[in-house]
Amino acid sequence: MASLFVRANITTILIGVLGYVVGSYVLLSAAGESEIVAPANFIYWLVVTASTVGYGDFSPVTPTGKVVVAAWVIPFGLSLFAMVIAKAGFAISEFVHRGKRGLRMTNLVNHTVIIGWNGTRTLRLIELLLSKTNGTTTEVVLCVEADIENPMPGKIDFVRVESFSHIESMQRAALADAARIIIDNPLDDVTLTTALFCDKHSPNSHTTAYFQDENVGELLRAHCPKIECIPSVAVELLAKSSLDPGSARLHRQLLDSTYGMTQYSVEYRGEQPLPFSALFEHFKKNLSATLIAVRRQGVVKIDVNPALTDQVSKGDMLYYISAKRLEERHCFDIRINEGDGASTCLPS
Repeated sequence: MASLFVRANITTILIGVLGYVVGSYVLLSAAGESEIVAPANFIYWLVVTASTVGYGDFSPVTPTGKVVVAAWVIPFGLSLFAMVIAKAGFAISEFVHRGKRGLRMTNLVNHTVIIGWNGTRTLRLIELLLSKTNGTTTEVVLCVEADIENPMPGKIDFVRVESFSHIESMQRAALADAARIIIDNPLDDVTLTTALFCDKHSPNSHTTAYFQDENVGELLRAHCPKIECIPSVAVELLAKSSLDPGSARLHRQLLDSTYGMTQYSVEYRGEQPLPFSALFEHFKKNLSATLIAVRRQGVVKIDVNPALTDQVSKGDMLYYISAKRLEERHCFDIRINEGDGASTCLPS
C-alpha cells in the first residue's frame, strides 16, 4: 500500500476517486438510503463523511446502509482523502523547492541575466542592479553551475545549469529575451566560452563580460565586437591611489548606485548636433548633473573631458555624474540662442 501511494499519479488518484464515488452511490442506493443519495445531498454528504467532519445532518437509517458506510465509505474515503491532501502538499512543496534549486523555467522578458557565482561579490552585484537610484526597473535572473540554492529568494529568479553552454539548461533563464547579460566567472576560459555562447543565442542583448586577463578580453572583442569586455583594474587603482590618495574610494563611489553621486550614461537622440558646452551647461544648471565624457557612435574610445566646442551628434553616448539616473525626456529639453537673439527648443 505504501508503494502504491508513492507511485500514485494524478490519473490514478482521479480513477480511484471516481470509483469510490460511483461505488458509494451504487451500494447506498441498493441499501435503500434514498435521502443520502438524493442529488442535492449525495456529494455534500460524501465529502463531509470522507473527510471525518461528520456534521450528522444525514446518516444511514437501514442496517445494510450502516454496513456499507462502516465497511466502504469511511475506510476508503479516509484513504483517498489523505492521499489527495498529501499529494497536493507534495506538489506545492516540489514547486517551491524546484524554484529554490533553480530547476524551474523562467518566463521573463527584458530582464538581466547574471551568469556565474562569486559569493559575496555576486550578491553585491545584484544589490547594485536592484538599487532604486538606477532608475531602471529590471528583474534579475542568477544563472550558476554551483550546487547552491537561490541566495535571494523573493528578490531574484534563480537557475542552476549543467553547463553555461548547455542549450536546454540555459533556456530556463530565458536568455534569448534578456535585455542585459552579465558574465562574471572566476575562470577566464569559462567566461570566454560563455560569452561566445551568449553572442550566438542572444545576439540582441547587451552583454558584458569580466576578465582578469585583459588579453583574453581582447581576443573575445576581436570575434564579438558588440560584447563589452570589462578588465580588472585592481593594479591601476593601486597605482593611482598611491600617487593621488583617495582615488580608489572616489572610483568606488562613482560606481556605487546605492550611495552618493554615481556615473550614468544616456544616448543623444536629437536630430540637430549640439556643442558640448550647451549640453554641459544644461546638465549642470537645470539637472544638477555633470557631463564628463562622450563616446562617438561606432567608436570604442571615450573622450573624457572633451572641449566645449566639440559637437555632439545623434547616436553619441554621453556620460554624466548625478545623484540618480535622469529621465531621458529631461536630458535634452534645451533652449539655445540663435543668431538674431531668438531661441529654439530642441526636441527630446
